Amino acid sequence: MSELKLKTLFRNQKHPFHIVDPSPWPFIAALGAFFTVLGLTAYLHFYNKGFVLFLFGLFLLICTMAIWWRDVIREATFEGHHTSYVQKGLKLGMILFILSELMLFFAFFWAFFHASLNPTIEIGCVWPPKGIVAINPWHVPLLNTFVLVTSGAFITWSHHALLAGFRKDSIEALIYTILLAIFFTLLQYYEYCVAPFNISDSVYGSVFYMTTGLHGSHVIIGTLFLIVCLYRLIAHHFTTTQHIGFECASWYWHFVDIVWIFVYFFIYWWGYPTI
Repeated sequence: MSELKLKTLFRNQKHPFHIVDPSPWPFIAALGAFFTVLGLTAYLHFYNKGFVLFLFGLFLLICTMAIWWRDVIREATFEGHHTSYVQKGLKLGMILFILSELMLFFAFFWAFFHASLNPTIEIGCVWPPKGIVAINPWHVPLLNTFVLVTSGAFITWSHHALLAGFRKDSIEALIYTILLAIFFTLLQYYEYCVAPFNISDSVYGSVFYMTTGLHGSHVIIGTLFLIVCLYRLIAHHFTTTQHIGFECASWYWHFVDIVWIFVYFFIYWWGYPTI
């Protein structure tokens, strides 16, 4: 189809929705996810070349995501396809995604309460299990809570500064948010290095590392999300009225904050022995 016909078709469009052009990225992303899972499974079962297949799938997946999101940014920023109706759909999709992530964390909290409220004889009928030295919640975990809550305040400042048209303040606050996010990740890594138990130490170790590790992976993903938003903010992609990418990143980061408060209160503080 010629460029003139495309322009005529776009001009004669009778609805505000964006009909996406045919794209190879969903198929390639599915291949990348397949090879990633297959390679990781093969590697965990000690098959030859399993780790190589996992790296290939992960590389394919990351490249596809970067190129696909580049196309979405182009459609939104330079081609003007993201009307108010499209933005409502994107916001609803982000809300549903966060709800699905919430259900994932709910499953791990369910496992924690199932094991802690009814400790079996195999773990000594106590919680934490016999032989487990729990991490003191008033040390690194409390500092991490302060860091993450503060980062949530900075992302809120950045968002409101963007809405008010104070672009410089928005950039500054977003940089502080990213630095605090990186600091949180480093503190979590330090905590893992000095922890007196590992993931194979009874149900306590499994639930602790799976829950905090899952949250840590969300922090890393959220940090990358914020870094992309910082680049786009510096590149003048966001305006006071159209910044759906930044808004979704802000929602995601507040979700990470709230989940961590529950992780700290239940797994660290409530699960810490008082005697």
